[in-house]
Amino acid sequence: GTLAAHKLRTFLTILGVVIGTTCVIAIGSILTGMNRRVVGLLERFGTNTIFVQKNSMGIRFAPRSREERLRKNISYADYEAVRDNCTACGPIALGVDAYVPDAARYRNDKIDNVSYHGSLPTFASALNLELGQGRFFTEGENLHRADVCVVGYEVTKTFFRGGDGLGKEILVNGHACEIVGVYAKAKGWVSSEASPDDRRISTPYQTFVKHYPTAPQQSTMMPIQARSGQLPLALDQVRDALRRSRRVPYNQPDNFGMATSDSMVEQFHQITGAVALVMVVISSIGLLVGGVGVMNIMLVSVTERTREIGVRKAIGARRVDIIQQFLLEACALTGAGGLLGILLGIAISVLIQLLLPALPSEVPLWAVLLGFLVSVSVGLFFGMWPAVKASRLDPVEALRYE
Repeated sequence: GTLAAHKLRTFLTILGVVIGTTCVIAIGSILTGMNRRVVGLLERFGTNTIFVQKNSMGIRFAPRSREERLRKNISYADYEAVRDNCTACGPIALGVDAYVPDAARYRNDKIDNVSYHGSLPTFASALNLELGQGRFFTEGENLHRADVCVVGYEVTKTFFRGGDGLGKEILVNGHACEIVGVYAKAKGWVSSEASPDDRRISTPYQTFVKHYPTAPQQSTMMPIQARSGQLPLALDQVRDALRRSRRVPYNQPDNFGMATSDSMVEQFHQITGAVALVMVVISSIGLLVGGVGVMNIMLVSVTERTREIGVRKAIGARRVDIIQQFLLEACALTGAGGLLGILLGIAISVLIQLLLPALPSEVPLWAVLLGFLVSVSVGLFFGMWPAVKASRLDPVEALRYE
């Protein structure tokens, strides 16, 4: 009744708790969704996959150095050096991208934002990619620069209404290519949108270079599949082969970047851990403000209800009864704020899924439980002093209070 009698005051009191709990739920849902998506994507490549590029991979917060910006791309000669010298390596591939807006067309249908790239015939096996239909292009087709391609599931779904599309000719950036294979549908994708893998269009490396002669100077990547149980040896052999191929002096650091699926997952976890720490700080500020507000309001409430406390103590209420009464009120305040914050956090998560399908969002149970428990704990902690102060009132003085 006391809380209901002062609705605006009650709401303003718990506003800080609401904001803090909302931050926990909203940011926790985004981090959980992103973690599932990124880890799922990287784990599809397998734990023995090595990625080689001219620069280190992953998220960076500092600009690249001049030396990094001037590095040469991974070349075909680098690929040959690794192929000829890495005994612990299985399939080795080389991929190239032109970094242009890619679009595919078949008759009157068009797909924007496809991922068009050139690769060697070993590309699928190096990245553990599965074919759903047809075959991958051959070394002969690569050498003769044949206009063939392997397309993603979404491409055939759009162009051929679920048909295989094998043998059909499509246009990619104005270049014709015959479909010889279709990638299997990507697994583990948590968004309602199509996976980028399902929009992939692969053409032979030499064919791609025929259409984009400057592409090897713009972007190349070398995926490598290490033999089972030989990942550390493969990493050493790849590094040694690349240093010799790129003529790196023995006393100079590598002028290329190497990463594995596990190392990239670990780096992503470090980044999300830092974001989670910021989330805790922001939430703590909101909860601290809310806690101070609760304590102030409870002190005011003790003063307003001095005669009530005197009456209760006069008819036999113990100190512990008075403490329980005011602690329960404080916990009810912050608990209500916590529940409201949880509902707002879930609403924000759902709104993100509707407006930004590319940004995964999934409300974890731990965030809901943590948000509620912390909010109630704030009431318990900041309500203790007002409750103890109320329990120490002298009943005679309290009854005399006007």
